[in-house]
Amino acid sequence: MHRPNLFCLLLLLITTGITSAARAVNNTFDNDSTKESALITRFHFKQYYGGVVVIQALVSNYPDTLQFILDTGSAGISLDTATCLKMGITNTPSDRIIKGLGGAKPVSYAMHHTLRLPGLNIDSLDFHINDYELISQVYGIQVDGIIGFSLLSRYIVTVDYDTEEILIYSKGRFNYPKGGQLLRPSLTQIPLISAPLRVNKKYINNRYYFDTGAGMCLLLSTQFVKDSSIMERRKRSKKIIQTEAQGLGGKMQMSLTTVSEFRIGNYAFRNVPTYIFDDKSNVTAYPFLGGMIGNDLLRRFNITLNYAKKEIYLVPNSHYRDAFDYSYTGLIIYLINGRVEVTDVIKNSPAEKAGFRKGDIIMAINNNLGANLQLFREILKNIGSKAIILISRDNDLIIKKLPIKSIL
Repeated sequence: MHRPNLFCLLLLLITTGITSAARAVNNTFDNDSTKESALITRFHFKQYYGGVVVIQALVSNYPDTLQFILDTGSAGISLDTATCLKMGITNTPSDRIIKGLGGAKPVSYAMHHTLRLPGLNIDSLDFHINDYELISQVYGIQVDGIIGFSLLSRYIVTVDYDTEEILIYSKGRFNYPKGGQLLRPSLTQIPLISAPLRVNKKYINNRYYFDTGAGMCLLLSTQFVKDSSIMERRKRSKKIIQTEAQGLGGKMQMSLTTVSEFRIGNYAFRNVPTYIFDDKSNVTAYPFLGGMIGNDLLRRFNITLNYAKKEIYLVPNSHYRDAFDYSYTGLIIYLINGRVEVTDVIKNSPAEKAGFRKGDIIMAINNNLGANLQLFREILKNIGSKAIILISRDNDLIIKKLPIKSIL
């Protein structure tokens, strides 16, 4: 989790008013408990770094298959600006504002469209229009949109990370599987859960966004960290590393460290990689919230989202005991125009000391040629090794050795 280009912190989408799509589904919180929930459809998804879930779908009668991130941190549903332009989807300006970790901006809409999933059509949706070019570069795929509250509020949705399937049920009486835990989040458009984190022997409680769209473990605002004296309580041996991340307004600086323990319900995780950011756009509305829980923690459970009853059910899955990513290089890489490019090199990092420069093109890592961003990032997680990297710089081919360090 050291490489901030490996996750998307854009996906907390909070409008200053409730969109027409959200208004249309507000009544869906009214649950007919006399009816038994029934499975409507199930389909596969793909996971990308940090466990971010990407599903394929169609919009209205447009023929192109699009790729959407499934995001509990989104207050609606959205489409990429370039995707709309390519497909000829009409945009309608509005006076509403969308906030993200990097800033806030006005938003346009694509009104009254249908989302076509395998086995299910969802109509009367108003899509926010946002620029997702940066997200696409981060993950190395074309991200055409984000699916959030506008879908999740209409159904009971299970995300099964073991089978990489999404199961969608009608609302009603639902039998959760055994062996898990029921959470009762505060929920309007984005679920909020209370959770304690431990620093040395001190437990600190706060509320957090439950955000499957963020491919990281834990994110805390600097205001929360300062007021709760988290940094002062940490062991002196704990490292704090400066790094870079992406937000709605673009790139932003962050700090990266670990917290001794973080709990989700009765499940405890130790030495959790944690990003600390300056919440200038007040996304967390501190002190109301301390930050967010991302999908590199949440993917360790199979998750059932039952918004009608304001319930989230977690069952530990085969990824529950996966090791966290503590690797650190300071090399920021994106996929741009089909090439893996170094977009930044963190000061005083192993990458800077190894002589990497902004603008270098990664041709190969450990003899793996091509532009496979996912593979390159997996290789760069191998703490204690030295990656042999072939780069192109000013029409010259250069071999660099990059030590992969640990944040612990």
